[in-house]
Amino acid sequence: MLREDYSIWRCGRHEISLARPRVMGILNVTPDSFSDGGENIDPAKAVDRALQMMDEGADIIDVGGESTRPGHKPVSPEEEAHRIVPVIRGIMAKAPTAIISVDTRHAAVAKVCLRLGVSILNDVTGFTDPAMVQVAAESDCGCIVMHWNKLAGTSSRRMVQLDTERPLRNRRPVPTSTRRFTLPETAPIMREVMGFLGDQARLLMRAGIDHDRICIDPGPGFDKTYDQDVVIQRETRKLVSMGYPVLNAVSRKRFVGAVSGAEDAKDRDFATAGIALAAVESGARVLRVHDVAGVTQALNTYWSVTKNDPRQGFVSIGSNVGDRLANLSQAVRLMNQIPMTCVVQASHAYETEPAYGIETNVVNAVVEIRTELAPIVLIDQLLDIERQLKRVRDPRLAGHGPRTIDCDLCFIEDEQHAGPKLTLPHPHLGERDYVLVPMEDLMHDPVRYLMHAGVPVYAPEDRVGHVVAEAGELDWQ
Repeated sequence: MLREDYSIWRCGRHEISLARPRVMGILNVTPDSFSDGGENIDPAKAVDRALQMMDEGADIIDVGGESTRPGHKPVSPEEEAHRIVPVIRGIMAKAPTAIISVDTRHAAVAKVCLRLGVSILNDVTGFTDPAMVQVAAESDCGCIVMHWNKLAGTSSRRMVQLDTERPLRNRRPVPTSTRRFTLPETAPIMREVMGFLGDQARLLMRAGIDHDRICIDPGPGFDKTYDQDVVIQRETRKLVSMGYPVLNAVSRKRFVGAVSGAEDAKDRDFATAGIALAAVESGARVLRVHDVAGVTQALNTYWSVTKNDPRQGFVSIGSNVGDRLANLSQAVRLMNQIPMTCVVQASHAYETEPAYGIETNVVNAVVEIRTELAPIVLIDQLLDIERQLKRVRDPRLAGHGPRTIDCDLCFIEDEQHAGPKLTLPHPHLGERDYVLVPMEDLMHDPVRYLMHAGVPVYAPEDRVGHVVAEAGELDWQ
């Protein structure tokens, strides 16, 4: 496997594993962005869209308050902050573990956003402003360095000397071009782009910013011709060779329309997905897109059928209705039938005290799985198991009421996610005695394992849902 498959992008309190590609959802809080201007100008609507993108599979939400489309009108830092601060606050209030990036070139705005919990600074000017470098250096945020310098002297399509001695054979001469290549020379373009990105990355490191906090973006569409953008996309592997995570941000750009024939920006999502997958195959690991649902579906499908990438995971199951032990056993059997997933082992079942407003004791167990499904896909499979076993969720009742079965996806190796449908690791994992005790059947020291993975674990006396007795073994094989 290549080096980038093992890389970690450190962004504040988050360590983003790039063992598989990550999706960054675009949230433009602007009236004039080129494809979605005005759609999310209302803060409440913008927050709802952010949560929707998380449920669609976005790992990161990139919030921007200033359009940088061709011919854009610059906005003041005050106006930009007025647009994005309420949105960031709203997202953090509803999804405290969300990974948020702010798309800004203003140091004052960046500083405010970092205080609000933003984890990534996405600077379209490539940290050419010393004040932005200082803000980044005074924090532990991730940094996206983008190329936005007009490429000079790179439009040559390699002139060639044609053979003019051939007989015309009675044909009238016609004008002939000396250009015989459809795209400009690669080397001058990549020297400029990679030179700038490398210089700015080293500038950040000299300011005290660690190498593993830096991501690079060649800036498609920013003062580049269509041909130059295609050249850069074809050379993604060279960008990857620089040793930094590469962000692919072609979503709905004009050159995407030029090569696909899709004139309207919103009609370019399929073409965007095609270019994004090509970039992933060349080593790009972050995809910045408008159509999160479509690109996530394409990415998950592509990754599943092309990569051997099993992950360890743990699912907590519980029942307090009917034959509780039989319910758990049937749930494990169904789990073992999920595509690209297998059950490795299941703990004993344990009788546990009620918790979270539930009135009766519950029988709980923990299942260790291996899966190659994306977490956002796997959670739907687990919810389907609940439906098959007639689980009814009543939002009016504490804990959603009695349950024939409850399947909680607690942990997946190298995965973190935030959203209404799924949060990983599970936000209450470290406080649940009815998860931690069964996990002792599956591994030597689950507390140490989870603490090493960044999950805080409560002392036994401070936990909820304490185990009171063993309830027997599960019959699932």
